[in-house]
Amino acid sequence: MTMVLFLCVHNSARSQMAEAFLRQFGGGRFEVESAGLEPGTLNPFVVRAMAEVGIDISRNATKSVFDLHAAGKTYDAVVTVCSKEAAERCPIFPGRAERQHWPFDDPSTFAGKRGRP
Repeated sequence: MTMVLFLCVHNSARSQMAEAFLRQFGGGRFEVESAGLEPGTLNPFVVRAMAEVGIDISRNATKSVFDLHAAGKTYDAVVTVCSKEAAERCPIFPGRAERQHWPFDDPSTFAGKRGRP
C-alpha cells in the first residue's frame, strides 16, 4: 500500500480535503494522512463542502507534522498544498518520500457571506 501525506500550514482545510478525497477515490491503494505546521481547528465551511459531495470529515482532528515525525512515520509521497504566497511557511517532512507541491489558495482568507447566493 502506498503511504501518502498531505501537508499545509493549519491542517484545517486543503490537506484535510485532499486526504478525504484520496481515501474515498483511491480504490484502497493508499494509506493517507494529513498534517500541518500549526494545527488549527477544522474549517466548518470545508466540513460543509465535503458533506455536499457525500464525504463526512466532521470528526477529523487536525494533526501536527511534528507529532507524525516524532512517531517515526514514513511516507512514499508527501504532497504540500500551501498557496504560492505561503510556500515559505509550508511544512516539509524528512525522509526519502517523493515530494510534490500542489498550490491551492488558503480558504481561510476567502471573504463572503454564509448561505447560498
